[in-house]
Amino acid sequence: MMLILYPTPGEGAFLRERARGRELWRGRERLAGEGWSALELGLGKVNAAMALAAYLNERPEVDRILLVGIAGAYPGSGLRVGEAALAAQEIQADLGTVGGLEALGRPALEFEGRRLYNHLPADPIWTAELYSRLGLSPTTFLTRDTVSETREEAAEWARRWGAALENMEGAAVAQTALWFGVPWAELRAVSNEAGVRDKTRWNVEGALKTLARALEELLA
Repeated sequence: MMLILYPTPGEGAFLRERARGRELWRGRERLAGEGWSALELGLGKVNAAMALAAYLNERPEVDRILLVGIAGAYPGSGLRVGEAALAAQEIQADLGTVGGLEALGRPALEFEGRRLYNHLPADPIWTAELYSRLGLSPTTFLTRDTVSETREEAAEWARRWGAALENMEGAAVAQTALWFGVPWAELRAVSNEAGVRDKTRWNVEGALKTLARALEELLA
């Protein structure tokens, strides 16, 4: 069973329209469709990690995860507002030193002989399947607890980590899915330039329409 995750109610709008059932699960919206289920995570890494971990613990039938939502595009990413991208990896950027966890010698996740620090790889097979169906090239996503407030700040995060998109949940979903051994992938649509806080220059509606078109293709 595919589990589709979305951080906020707005990001789950298309799924809500397609769902055959809706209920509250631990105070979060849960949707049921044909061959898929969906879960509202809540905003930020802690909400995302605790909701997904609790859900996977109760639902062993979940065999793959797709996180969907909107994001800010970093300078130099080549992504414009209204476009979408897949994650090749998520970076948990504000964990450890300025340069990451390796300087401390402590990984964020250690399992099956792997030591993962700040870089959390998406499942290559699941991501390749999404690429073949959507034609979206995978790129590097970055997760922070606080969003960039200026273009200069955004450019520095992009330069430091080589990232294209900024969001607030992806690394938590990635680490949780890896720990549970469930393949994960991520699809985001660009709603704004990272570091631009003037919401009159955002296009959330357009990003959600892009997201809906991609999901319609996947769920057809």
